[in-house]
Amino acid sequence: MTGLVPPDSAAPDGILTDETGTQRLLGYVLDVGQGDGRARCRMLVGPQHLNRQGILHGGLAATLLDNALGATASLSADDTGMVRFSTVTLNVDFLSPGLPGPVEAIGQLKGGGRKLVFVEGTLHHADGTLIATASGVFRRASGVVHPAANGEQT
Repeated sequence: MTGLVPPDSAAPDGILTDETGTQRLLGYVLDVGQGDGRARCRMLVGPQHLNRQGILHGGLAATLLDNALGATASLSADDTGMVRFSTVTLNVDFLSPGLPGPVEAIGQLKGGGRKLVFVEGTLHHADGTLIATASGVFRRASGVVHPAANGEQT
């Protein structure tokens, strides 16, 4: 898939790639197709993702968690994971260095209603190391998408 995907056209396998500029830039994939209401954001951490200390930049770890938690919020509205939600708050606790290699952020719905939902999540390295945890509040967004989200200049 390339570009912004309409809410009614989720990927048949539940794997979303190249949906946003951020996703294309960082190289992560979003999996909303496991059927358990939990979205997964996966990325292969390479040299381009590391900070001065040679570990995953904290802002990128937060981005992966934000995506997994936001998509989990979306799955609370329907099983395509394509309903748009905006982050109201996101709290991240960094627990271990994120080393190069595969990482996965997973969201878990904790509560909420139609418009606001509460989601928690974890970011793990493929070896099982817990890198970070997060909690957030997400608000169901209106149907309006800014033209720049589609790659247009404003």
